[in-house]
Amino acid sequence: MGSTFGDLFRISTFGESHGGAVGVILEGCPPRLEIDVQKIQADLDRRKPGQSKITTPRKEDDQVEILSGLMGDKTLGTPIAMVVRNKDQRPTDYKEMQVAFRPSHADATYHAKYGIQAQSGGGRASARETIGRVAAGSVAKQLLTRTHSTEILAWVKRIHDIEAEINPDKVSLDDIEANIVRCPNKSTAEAMIERIEQISREGDSCGGVIECVVRNTPIGLGMPVFDKLEADLAKALMSLPATKGFEIGSGFAGTFLKGSEHNDAFVPAQEGKLKTVTNNSGGIQGGISNGEQIVLRIAFKPTATIRKDQQTIDVDGNAITLKAKGRHDPCVLPRAVPMVEAMVALVLADHLLRQQGQCSIL
Repeated sequence: MGSTFGDLFRISTFGESHGGAVGVILEGCPPRLEIDVQKIQADLDRRKPGQSKITTPRKEDDQVEILSGLMGDKTLGTPIAMVVRNKDQRPTDYKEMQVAFRPSHADATYHAKYGIQAQSGGGRASARETIGRVAAGSVAKQLLTRTHSTEILAWVKRIHDIEAEINPDKVSLDDIEANIVRCPNKSTAEAMIERIEQISREGDSCGGVIECVVRNTPIGLGMPVFDKLEADLAKALMSLPATKGFEIGSGFAGTFLKGSEHNDAFVPAQEGKLKTVTNNSGGIQGGISNGEQIVLRIAFKPTATIRKDQQTIDVDGNAITLKAKGRHDPCVLPRAVPMVEAMVALVLADHLLRQQGQCSIL
């Protein structure tokens, strides 16, 4: 009912932002897969709050506890349960939510749908829910790496109106992690950090674009017609908090080209491989991966909760002025990078198992 994602490689996340804990149950992971728990923790550390001057000051260690599904460092083939305890909770920071709906947040729509909503932070709408996704996505990344040497990297491409020139072919994890904004272009990263700090001092927020590349993509992933690979990637990424746009390959820019300019011409390749001169398709044709790099971009809106006065309504529909409190990121993008990687990995791992189940019998 909305908290489960995937078919064969399936996750169910649980918990609220200021509840006792958040976590995930991962089903369908093949047995005897060696898992490096430190890699799971490393991905969670990239996502956790309080990691730099441009993120929320909330302090959480986000230490993962694996409750089931592993024996030593190997998967058992049974459900893997992972949990992270919430420790730095401040429910009093959200007293205004008891009388007013925060503009562009989930408060009003959750209340309209359910007649009740979590009044300590964003509840299930909070980005803290993504802890379970990142933990499970780390397992998916390890599965993809061990079976196909697949690498998934995401980075911040644009903050507000500052956009970096980045070659997806050459980006490395070290480049991405070299600065707190996670933009692999050093000079642009410095300008991005200054912009976030400036907007934060004004009590405001900003959004931007995260770009992601998948290298060594297994060929043949994707199921016609409703489970096309790009369709499932779009659903996965648009399910992340604060997302407002998705494009793959040439994206919207491709609409300015003619067919003769946009088509990816095939050239001879090794048996069982496909090779194209260009990659306007973004590694997916007809909803199925062709083995080229998958390149996609996802747009994140400005953080909804800001410190400026805003006009809104209370639960009875009366006009009210709200100045929100609490601890929030002035820009969600630096911490959203591992979230994007996780959702891409979950989609690819699920389709990899579906492909093997359908096509490896004969």
